[in-house]
Amino acid sequence: MSASRSEITDAPGAGGREPGPPGADLLAALLDGMDAALCAFDAAGVVTHWNREAERILGWSAREAVGRRGFAGWAVRSADAAEVQGRLMAAMDAPGRQVHEFALLRKDGGRVLVRTQSARVLGADGKPAGVYCAFSEVHTQIDLERSIALSEALFDEASWGVVLVDVDLRPAVVNGEAARALGAGRTSALGRPLGELLEQGVEELEGALHHVLAEGAPRGLVDLWVAVASADGREQRRCWRSGFVRLASPLAEEPVPLGVGWLFHDVTDAKLAEQEANRLRFRTSQLHRAGRAASECEDPLEAATAYLDFALAGFADHALLDVTEGGGRDSGGAGSGGSEGGGERLVRAVASPAGAPGPAAGVAGGGLPVRYAPGHPALQAVERLGSVRASVGAEGTPGEWAERRQWPEDAAHALCTVLRSRGRTVGVLTFLRGAARPAFESPDAVYAESVAVLTASALDLAQSTGD
Repeated sequence: MSASRSEITDAPGAGGREPGPPGADLLAALLDGMDAALCAFDAAGVVTHWNREAERILGWSAREAVGRRGFAGWAVRSADAAEVQGRLMAAMDAPGRQVHEFALLRKDGGRVLVRTQSARVLGADGKPAGVYCAFSEVHTQIDLERSIALSEALFDEASWGVVLVDVDLRPAVVNGEAARALGAGRTSALGRPLGELLEQGVEELEGALHHVLAEGAPRGLVDLWVAVASADGREQRRCWRSGFVRLASPLAEEPVPLGVGWLFHDVTDAKLAEQEANRLRFRTSQLHRAGRAASECEDPLEAATAYLDFALAGFADHALLDVTEGGGRDSGGAGSGGSEGGGERLVRAVASPAGAPGPAAGVAGGGLPVRYAPGHPALQAVERLGSVRASVGAEGTPGEWAERRQWPEDAAHALCTVLRSRGRTVGVLTFLRGAARPAFESPDAVYAESVAVLTASALDLAQSTGD
């Protein structure tokens, strides 16, 4: 900026004349390549610099602008010229930058509000030799400030988790909400593979990020189930409703991916409530359908089998129906140990296919007592007059665990519930799940007991008519 006025006005693009001393071409190219409009004044207020962005905003070319004294009569209204010139040239007497807003005139007569930053230029002797002024349209500056403010708000105050992921799928910036969700600090999460931050769900997340980098963001939000380690080391399964945006450099001629902006919000509670509502609605519908199907059965035992068929759908892999031998007991209990103890024993009446899914059916050659060992979950259900849940746990392999209890070999989780009718125990209903499915929980026991009430009534009727 210490170049003389003649050097600048002789530079191509600054005045359109023949090239001046060495370096003038480079200086002109640098000025014209700037994104901000720039002009400069010497100590007398004469324009010495005028780049292409200034020409774009105001319409005045460098040839028309350079050499004029101030803005009066061409780039500003006459009534405002003295004030504008005085405020710009005041930068010569003050260190640092001065920021002002002015209404300037375009060549076509229109007005444009600009925000300027001006500062003094020192000569070779160290004394003020002029002023340079960079300016841009106010709305452009406001848009930039809004973008910066939005970025800062997202990373400081947003209730959504926000993570900027680079092209190597490593977090580059993490806001406070995202750091809390990931169980890591805002700085400790940076640069780490996502597999170190998530216990489960990494493949789905990385797949979504790869898709965004390659093809752009999906049109809607995506629900991702992940598992993160809690403070006590246990896994917490969470559902994050996620949105993605591809980040590209605004400075490149063609879009160059810089990474992905990942925004997410924890919707686990709402998702679980929705799933539970859907499950309850489905199970209620199944009970209603089972009741209608059972009402058309002439044989009460066939009606009991219909209840099992409808209950199995989406609930369990196998169902077993054991009835008390001799018409039931007046109180809980099935002897001291199945077929070995005194008292009435349990006899297998209905079972679903053990090898593949299919309708439950009566057991061929039934009538022989089931040899349950003492402490068997079915016997416990009879003794307690309620439901008993059991899982394989650490008791060997699922096949060995199920074989000892005389269940299909793929069983890993069991739910046994007693069948009661007219104050008597008439049997036990057992539902079984494989290892690929979750263990039975309290809501499952409630549903099984609802099925047991209907099944017990049909079974009691079958025993009564049989007598």
